[in-house]
Order: sequence, then C-alpha cells, then structure tokens
Amino acid sequence: MRLHDLKPADGSKHRRKRIGRGPGSGRGGHTSTRGQKGQGSRSGSSTRPGFEGGQLPLARRLPKRGFNNKKFATVFIPVNLESLNQFDDGATVDEAALRAAGLVNGRGDGVKILGQGELEKKLTVKVAAFSASARAAIEGKGGSCEVAAKAEAKASE
Repeated sequence: MRLHDLKPADGSKHRRKRIGRGPGSGRGGHTSTRGQKGQGSRSGSSTRPGFEGGQLPLARRLPKRGFNNKKFATVFIPVNLESLNQFDDGATVDEAALRAAGLVNGRGDGVKILGQGELEKKLTVKVAAFSASARAAIEGKGGSCEVAAKAEAKASE
C-alpha cells in the first residue's frame, strides 16, 4: 500500500447538499426544499424554539403555580475523597489548592467533599461542606475537617 492508494472508508464522506441549483440537483428545483408558500418559505425567515405560528405557545397556555427557590439555592462544586489522594500526607487542602490541582472548575458557593472512594492520607481539609461519610473518612485517617468561613457566612444569612 502506498500513499496514493489511501482513500476514506465507503460512506464516511458525503457531498454537501447544494440547495437552489435547479431541478437537476435533486433538491427541490424551484422551491429548494422549502415547500410551497408560507412563512418558512420566505427568505430571512426563522422562528424561535416553541413558536406555534402565532397561536399562544404551550409554555404560556399552561398555569404557573407554586414557589421556586432555585435562584437562592446553594450550589456546591463536588469533589470526591479519592481525588484528594494526590496531595501530600499532612497537607492542608482548601478551595485554592483544589483549583490549582485542577479538581475544581467553574463557579459555585463553595466546594463539598463527598465520600466516594478511599482516602489514603492524613489531610487537613478546609472547604464549604462535607458529606457525613467524607467527614468520617477524613477524621478516621487522623485528619481534620474545617468549614470555610465563606460558607458559614452564606449559611447564616
């Protein structure tokens, strides 16, 4: 086999559909796959998701009831116990250290340590929250769990 013998697998490459190039293109001829008349056939036409042609959309027809507290909910960024094994024995682990190690990304109200996996080192962990199993595992290895000050302020509000 040589370089000039190489070719893509059958069916892996498709030609682009050239719309609006006449009846010989196999793509609708004069209507160019837009069908007959109507809003969708006009140039520049586009409708937002959920648009029902002027009829009152379903999302507006249904009754809105109840209370939603999502805007005020506390959102923690989860980190599992097994991820903490990459820190040195006796180290102090806080949110800044977790971000530097690449274990925490994005925004949230703090980090919560969850009990997934096995912890093998003695660590001092200072984050916003702990699950009960994570706290037991950290303290079981002789480490300590401290709730970060930022989380305490948010919880007292």
